[in-house]
Amino acid sequence: MRAYSGWVDEGFGGVADVFARNFEEFPELGAATTVFVGGRKVVELWGGVADEGSGRGWERDTVVPVFSCAKGLVSVCAHLLAQEGRLDLDAPVSRYWPEFGRYGKEAITCRMVLGHRAGVPALDGVLTFEEIADWAPVIRAVEEQQPLWEPDTAYEYHGHVFGFLIGEVIRRITGHTPGAYFRRAVGDPLGLRAWIGLPGAEMDGRARLVEAEGRPGMPGPEHLLTRIVTMNGALVFPGLDEPHGWNDPALLGMELLGMELPGAGATASASGLAGLYAAAVTGIEGRRRLLAPETVTDAVREVSSGKGWLGFDMGARWGSGFLLDSPAFRPMLGERSFGNDGAGGQFAFGDDEFGVGFAYVANRMIGHGDARASRLVAALRECLGS
Repeated sequence: MRAYSGWVDEGFGGVADVFARNFEEFPELGAATTVFVGGRKVVELWGGVADEGSGRGWERDTVVPVFSCAKGLVSVCAHLLAQEGRLDLDAPVSRYWPEFGRYGKEAITCRMVLGHRAGVPALDGVLTFEEIADWAPVIRAVEEQQPLWEPDTAYEYHGHVFGFLIGEVIRRITGHTPGAYFRRAVGDPLGLRAWIGLPGAEMDGRARLVEAEGRPGMPGPEHLLTRIVTMNGALVFPGLDEPHGWNDPALLGMELLGMELPGAGATASASGLAGLYAAAVTGIEGRRRLLAPETVTDAVREVSSGKGWLGFDMGARWGSGFLLDSPAFRPMLGERSFGNDGAGGQFAFGDDEFGVGFAYVANRMIGHGDARASRLVAALRECLGS
């Protein structure tokens, strides 16, 4: 008896084989993967347990927190606005948000933020969970922040500030917070099961996260990496089941505190994420593609790579808002691939050369760069003959 449900089109059985082996060879709990090719779904697989405590099984539409895959939702919105002529990614942020242009941030552009080069990866201001949920206090703290380095001279991952900064630009242009704008412009029209701010009606059916044994912990509370990930300790990580941890409905939910964490707080199904990228590169549901070829060309131009400001080189390559094909970190399909991964091992990307939208999600958190998704991508690459 196979350990998963779903189906694959002829020629994509290799993806199903690897999906099954992931359950045999890793401490997989529940997971799903979806692939679109040419705007048509060719892989839809799910299996395992969504809630270890109750034993509730993973279903076709199960959603799970996908952490920094959220950056893909926000970045698609930014590129849509640029494509419409409403946002110039190379103009100063202060053109759209005048109060931002102070304390050495006057020349920072959206592209610098999208490429993690703005110099504001973390905030000096210590905010409470309630203040983060209220949005405006975070925006005021961003306005008061001084860059840690001269903008555009170095890069370092902008974990949460990325989402609030680009998200506020989106809000200034559209009048909607990024989660609300994503649903209005993309999610609702296409019926995508992906949210920044999960509706209350979806709470009970979500998958609950579980830490894999031996997963590396965070450095001390004063370390910049810990400050980036936890918003100076206001968000508990890992601590999944603690208040303000990633199984807490108050952290995930739009109807509880109105919470949006646009840098790292999306909740989605595999089909929702894969559908987003398929919509971006080929179109789905009979609609034209969201991002024109020239928009994708702009997005996949390398902006940052190599050693970051903290001195580490993880092998990641960054475009404007997206992780690019990074053979040493997250291999994809080629030069036109773009996406984002999440702290638990989740991963989604699109590629308009191959016409692919791919996503893998899971609730057993192994970590950035773990092999589960990469094995599925390698199998997909073989199925495509690339």
